[in-house]
Amino acid sequence: MMEPTDSMNGAESLVKTLLACGVDTCFANPGTSEMHFVAALDRIPGMRCVLGLFEGVVTGAADGYARMADKPAATLLHCGPGLANGLANLHNAKRAQTPVVNIIGDQATYHRPLDAPLTADTEGWARPVSVWTRTATSAASVGADAAVAVQASMAAPGGVASLILPSDVCWDAGGQVAAPLAPLPVPKVAPDAIAQAARVLRSGQPTLIVLAGSALREAALGDAHRIAAATDARLITPMSNARVSRGRGRFAVERVPYSGDAARAKLAGIRNVILVGAPPPVTFFAYPGKSARPYPEDAAVHVLARPEEDLGDALARLAEALNAPRVDLPASAGPVEAAKGAITSEAVARTLSALLPEQAIVVEESVSFGRAFYPGTVHAAPHDWLQLTGGAIGEGLPLATGAAVACPDRRVVALQADGSGMYTLQSLWTMAREQLDVTVVVLANRKYAILLGELAGVGANPGKTALDMLDIGNPDLDWVKLANGMGVEGSRAHDMESFADQFRAANQRKGPFLIELVI
Repeated sequence: MMEPTDSMNGAESLVKTLLACGVDTCFANPGTSEMHFVAALDRIPGMRCVLGLFEGVVTGAADGYARMADKPAATLLHCGPGLANGLANLHNAKRAQTPVVNIIGDQATYHRPLDAPLTADTEGWARPVSVWTRTATSAASVGADAAVAVQASMAAPGGVASLILPSDVCWDAGGQVAAPLAPLPVPKVAPDAIAQAARVLRSGQPTLIVLAGSALREAALGDAHRIAAATDARLITPMSNARVSRGRGRFAVERVPYSGDAARAKLAGIRNVILVGAPPPVTFFAYPGKSARPYPEDAAVHVLARPEEDLGDALARLAEALNAPRVDLPASAGPVEAAKGAITSEAVARTLSALLPEQAIVVEESVSFGRAFYPGTVHAAPHDWLQLTGGAIGEGLPLATGAAVACPDRRVVALQADGSGMYTLQSLWTMAREQLDVTVVVLANRKYAILLGELAGVGANPGKTALDMLDIGNPDLDWVKLANGMGVEGSRAHDMESFADQFRAANQRKGPFLIELVI
């Protein structure tokens, strides 16, 4: 059913429809084409509007919000070029299978043929990162289009639904509010898939179970550990995951190492790979003369559940099919003291384990220095762990922004490499404006350290020109001043004692705080 109102324009029908569908947060960087939507947001109560000073902040924040809220936020982007600025983090959202209602303003329908400067193939740019793309053709269709966009974004496993709005369909009268559409059902795994996985696990051959998506939530991990304990199977996740439930009182799961050599060594001898919402593992990049698969080439790959299926249900049914008994959680390691002395990856992990607030949300964007963070925090307070999933760097700070908006009662801790942090530095301004409870820890090694490893991985023998391209220490970035310039207080730590003091204090205060950890 639709609610017609002769005096309602398309933009007003859009806002009312989104609210009716449960979408009550909009991350925005609007332009001229979106002014009627902006005006509608002002007139119609209920929508929280969060301004980002760059579209990559907007799209990354929408990703972080939905990962924690389990429902989509809307974005508001300005024409094709505004969408283009946000594409990298929409790519990450696509890989994370995050529901996002991606709203893009565009030229008026009659203005587009005149080829004004901002005219672009907006649909063509949106389509590769979207599960659904549509351009509204009239004010009367906007509400219905928005309701379908919300439904499409939430269809399992989730994705970006892009709705393009020519400016005249927003300002024209005749808008109609659409009722929410029923969620699409999540399909259950067929009995044959359960039976086949059970046969493989009973074979006694070394078997790897790869978990992703909702299989990394607390209850599903418990069932996965039942299966592993009953069959001696190994559990692992991809290197990068949208969200993992972790910490004391929860079952841990290892990740595939980033290094292809380390991953192949870890998975040597595997005869079967069972996928649960995950694609077959693959190395991040190709290297001359090395396999692209981290598991043996002759291993058999089996699919228990595809990403769009009910992963938790599949694991629970498989555990029952195997008569797998309940397993006890591993004993806690006991209280951990914060580390002292020189700053190392292991020392930072120890301090995080000791001081992480209860139910924190950890956003990690640190591949090189952060190698010890994930394994070293397995006994930290219960928390959720978020990563950029598509490899497009610069999403850590936006993810933290969106997660903090979604969960105002939880502290967000962003572990942010300095080089990738510069991609979306403007996130700090949004954190300050919204007074978000985020502790940002900048890992300031003043170089693209991961790329130094990649140079070695392809057998390069770098000289000064190559090394200069990976050095961001000339001049040094001053993150405390950068944060202050965005309205965020900050401090600098040169050893573990000062880091522990600053980290503890930052987590006990309201609003954002940045610590530059000089490593």
